[in-house]
Amino acid sequence: MTKNVFNTRKKISLSLATVALGSSALAHADDERYFIPQLLGAQYTLIQQHQDALNSPYAGPLSLHPDGDTARSHTFGAYLGVPLSTHLQFYFDLEMFKGEGVSGSTGLGGLTNGDVIRSGTATLGKRPYVARRYLRYVVPFGDETADVERALEQLPGKEFVHRLEFKLGTLAASDDFDKNRYANSTRTQFSNWSLFNNTAWDFAADTRGYSNGLVVGWINAGWALRYGVYQMPKEANGQALEWPIARARGENIELSWQPNVDGASVRLLVFRNIARMGLYREALAIAQASGQVPDIRADDKDGRRKFGYALNADLPLVDNGDTGLFARYGWSDGRKESFAFTEVDRSLSFGAQLSGTHWGRAQDHLGIGVVTNQLALDHRDYLAAGGSGFTLGDGRLNYGSERIVETYYLFQPVKFFSLSPDLQLIHNPGYNRDRGPARFAGLRAHLEY
Repeated sequence: MTKNVFNTRKKISLSLATVALGSSALAHADDERYFIPQLLGAQYTLIQQHQDALNSPYAGPLSLHPDGDTARSHTFGAYLGVPLSTHLQFYFDLEMFKGEGVSGSTGLGGLTNGDVIRSGTATLGKRPYVARRYLRYVVPFGDETADVERALEQLPGKEFVHRLEFKLGTLAASDDFDKNRYANSTRTQFSNWSLFNNTAWDFAADTRGYSNGLVVGWINAGWALRYGVYQMPKEANGQALEWPIARARGENIELSWQPNVDGASVRLLVFRNIARMGLYREALAIAQASGQVPDIRADDKDGRRKFGYALNADLPLVDNGDTGLFARYGWSDGRKESFAFTEVDRSLSFGAQLSGTHWGRAQDHLGIGVVTNQLALDHRDYLAAGGSGFTLGDGRLNYGSERIVETYYLFQPVKFFSLSPDLQLIHNPGYNRDRGPARFAGLRAHLEY
């Protein structure tokens, strides 16, 4: 009896305190949820893709298979977040990849299956791995907040509109930079590498697309400025990361402008990589002197610098933003070795998304994108002399811009499941006029919580 009276008095006291203290008492109530992990999402994606046979008078070790190919990939992911205090959060993601891309995910600058980035090298195996593991700390400027919903890498609740934020740990550079409303996800939008990211941006990452780094963001209503620094791989497309960061690193700085949260956005990204890279022209000189096939890796030296920039815009038109346009342009210093993402030195892409509202299926959408990829002169000459990178190597080269068209339809019969048939046509695959065109047909199934 005494215990029940005590509990009743305690409840009454807490209720009175809540009324008297208002938000302070509510904030204390929120504190009780700290250190409790929250499942922010989980996903499974299957991509079945077929490559037709193509014209191929010759082929090299990294060419598209001339007789065609069929391949299937699977990705699994679970994404968690833990609130540690009012301003500090921890995120932890597990992923697993099985399968492969067509032609071993080689032979193109704009590869056709974006999910194979998570595969890494053949020696890494197909076991679960930690994709992201980082802390996020927020310093608010003012009291204005906005409600945010549960999402991947986003705990639900209130977010300060004007803030300084820090991320430290294992990250993906593409989580914070080069984002686009209509061309940003290989699992619900375009599959080609040159349409979900700017492929001229050779961002620091291991073979699975992740790196250890620090991101600082100055976020305001209508605009944001972000800086990120990451470890570079020890070798091109390598899994092991270089250390110390003073010797090798990838740096990005991006200014984004979006005056209306539901309106158009424009982003300007500048990047610089410092790593143990080779120079294509020097690799050619070594090969000519020795009478050997050029090998860019033989010219690798510490401290080499590669730089570039990328422009990115999206424009919602109608249907609450589900119908809109997008465009990207990227340029990089193609004299140095392609090192982490893919072999593209210039890239121009644009396209559109059309909401299914117009044919009575508001949850569906149709996308179409067009890409032109190019190589710098030194890079072209290296490949023409028989050199190979980590995605290209036909043995020789009759250079032409790689031109890509992709269209897909996302059919969503229920909220958490979608099917997406996908078609891609690529002229001058691997920048080679002597080969192709290459045609790809795919089907993507995506399950998401």
